[in-house]
Amino acid sequence: MTKTNSSIFHFAIIFILILEIRTQLSNESEFLVDRSKTGLTHVPKDLSLNTTILDISQNYISELRTSDIISLSKLKILIISHNRIQYLDMSVFRFNQELEYLDLSHNKLEKISCHPTLNLKHLDLSFNAFDALPICQELGNMSQLEFLGLSATQLQKSSMLPIAYLHISKVLLVLGDTYGEKEDPESLRDLNTQSLHIVFPTRNEFHFILDVSVSTAVSLELSNIKCVLDDNGCSSFQNVLSKLQKNSRLSNLTLNNIETTWNSFFMILQLVWHTNIKYFSISNVKLQGRVDFRDFDYSGTSLKALSIHQVVNDVFSLPQGYIYKILSNMNIQHLTVSAAHMVHMVCPSQISPLLYLNFSNNLLTDMVFKNCANLANLKTLSLQMNQLKELANIVHMTKEMKSLQQLDVSQNSLKYDESEGNCPWTRSLLSLNMSSNILTDSVFRCLPPRVKVLDLHNNRIRSIPIDVTSLETLQELNVASNSLAHLPGCGTFSSLSILIIDYNSISNPSADFFQSCQKIRSLKAGNNPFQCTCELRDFIQSVGQVSSEVVEGWPDSYKCDYPESYKGTPLKDFHVSQLSCNTALLIVTIGVSGLVFAVTVTVLCIYLDLPWYLRMVCQWTQTRRRARNVPLEELQRTVQFHAFISYSGHDSAWVKNELIPNLEKEDIRICLHERNFVPGKSIMENIINCIEKSYKSIFVLSPNFVQSEWCHYELYFAHHNLFNEGSNNLILILLDPIPQYSIPSSYHKLKALMAQRTYLEWPKEKSKHGLFWANLRASINIKLMDKAKEISHTQI
Repeated sequence: MTKTNSSIFHFAIIFILILEIRTQLSNESEFLVDRSKTGLTHVPKDLSLNTTILDISQNYISELRTSDIISLSKLKILIISHNRIQYLDMSVFRFNQELEYLDLSHNKLEKISCHPTLNLKHLDLSFNAFDALPICQELGNMSQLEFLGLSATQLQKSSMLPIAYLHISKVLLVLGDTYGEKEDPESLRDLNTQSLHIVFPTRNEFHFILDVSVSTAVSLELSNIKCVLDDNGCSSFQNVLSKLQKNSRLSNLTLNNIETTWNSFFMILQLVWHTNIKYFSISNVKLQGRVDFRDFDYSGTSLKALSIHQVVNDVFSLPQGYIYKILSNMNIQHLTVSAAHMVHMVCPSQISPLLYLNFSNNLLTDMVFKNCANLANLKTLSLQMNQLKELANIVHMTKEMKSLQQLDVSQNSLKYDESEGNCPWTRSLLSLNMSSNILTDSVFRCLPPRVKVLDLHNNRIRSIPIDVTSLETLQELNVASNSLAHLPGCGTFSSLSILIIDYNSISNPSADFFQSCQKIRSLKAGNNPFQCTCELRDFIQSVGQVSSEVVEGWPDSYKCDYPESYKGTPLKDFHVSQLSCNTALLIVTIGVSGLVFAVTVTVLCIYLDLPWYLRMVCQWTQTRRRARNVPLEELQRTVQFHAFISYSGHDSAWVKNELIPNLEKEDIRICLHERNFVPGKSIMENIINCIEKSYKSIFVLSPNFVQSEWCHYELYFAHHNLFNEGSNNLILILLDPIPQYSIPSSYHKLKALMAQRTYLEWPKEKSKHGLFWANLRASINIKLMDKAKEISHTQI
């Protein structure tokens, strides 16, 4: 095993153990500290007392002392690999009674001193500089030990005795570069483990005689095997493998990092073929030399699965047909040949027992297994990451595979031309993976009739045709990472229960999806450019009506993309009222609201006499505006009275009891003909004189008013003064309504004034009197000069 592979292996174990510890620890007590790759030269002093996991790997630490970790009483995992520690006294951990996992691999350890109180589950001392195995008597007391990693350049049988009675799940043994000079073949005979991994030194040639057939081992892994000089069959390594027959329990064999010849490779394969091994895996293989044509003996094997990964060939000219023939005719159930640069594979020469074939990451074309009827028992076929181009050829390939249930042709360059005609898929096919190709919408017209699981993600599909062939058995459909603009219904997929359609171009998914797909139990539709408009409202509501487990990724993966103001907003936080989205409802609402308003206004007008109040306020406002436009000094200099009052004698009671008291109590000077006409002057002269000396002329209008001839004269002169002065000095008070027909034709001035000017109506309701008087006083309120007041009194 190389250092890279070893690191991956150790990190995987660490990750699994960390997950296990995290499930056991409460949130309050768990505390992970990662100080790896930080250039440390010693254990940091600022660690929390609650630290349970400490990673200080890949630093420059050369010493570990008790004072460094004595305070970490809760420490369970300590990873201090890839440092520079040369010596370690295990007593430094005597105060860390919770410690279960200790990784000291890839240091420079030459010697350790054990301590009896430790009870670890995982101890890794591999890839260090030990000469002899670092196994002391105290290790024999670690009854819970599940993993043990060791390093040594010399193996002695006696070294294993302290741990002979332990039932260790896995042992990793890394042999130093000088191993083999004083080798004891029986060194591992007393080792008690289910899984043994031996990493041989990376020297020129493999010539070890170590007996690796540990009687208790079920799995055996051997790394770093090089035998290219001995073309007779790599005899030294063959001797090691030949001893595997001694262990009847051994069922798993893994060989890593092998460099050998083609002949030796097939001889190793033939040797393992006749052992009790059931699962044989070979990875990272470098082959060279020629190939001798020999018959392969397929008889008497216990092998069920053969896996060959990462093959590099240094020979440019090889009899590939011979190699393919040996592989295709293997009478086993599972065969994997991946990343081996295979350009073809022949059909077995007879009915094959193969159930599983994996030829992924090769150079196979879509002419592979053409007209191959001898794979009649094959159930699973993987042609992932090859050079497949025409889907029609793949369809015809499966036609002869009567038992094929799972097919993986993903990560190729497959396309489908509808002009190819019908698609004679094998009817047994239940799972089909055609992801990461260049397939378009037309692929839905060429699908296996009984497929249950269909993966078409990462293609060029824009829509699912409406006239697609009915797939009544389809249960799972993956069309993620395409260009679909709509969420499909289940009209043609009546059994669909899982739909994956994220990373597409869906902006307005249909709210009818869950009604159409009654059997759906998992929908993954996030990471689409959702348009948060009215059309999306119903879909969001429908999502809220189903279980949260049905819509995967909700709400984190479902966010608005448009409009810009909502971009990034989770759909669950997007709210829009039904009224703003329903035009008909909006019109009805506006109509009803308008009707209610009209009725309300009508009621107010009827019961509260609102128009009267509005007219009074309007008149008051206009009066104040006109008053501001007239120069104050000029008015004060020319007038002596605030108002001249003209009224009919029949209305004198109202004038004397209501009008005059309410005005004069606010110091308003009133000019009345009874008290202000000058004796000796004519009536006309007095009327004109009073109108000219008054700021305003108030006319109390009533049916009686229109019958008074003098009132008509007063009105005439006041109106004449209005035009002469250019002012607005008339105030009309309507005491009682005056029908138009009752106004004599000669009173055309009165008709014109009532038609053109606004007038104050005397309200019958007592509650309105206050506003009436306030409005009237505001219209005549002006400060008169004292001189004018004196003149007025003199005249009186």
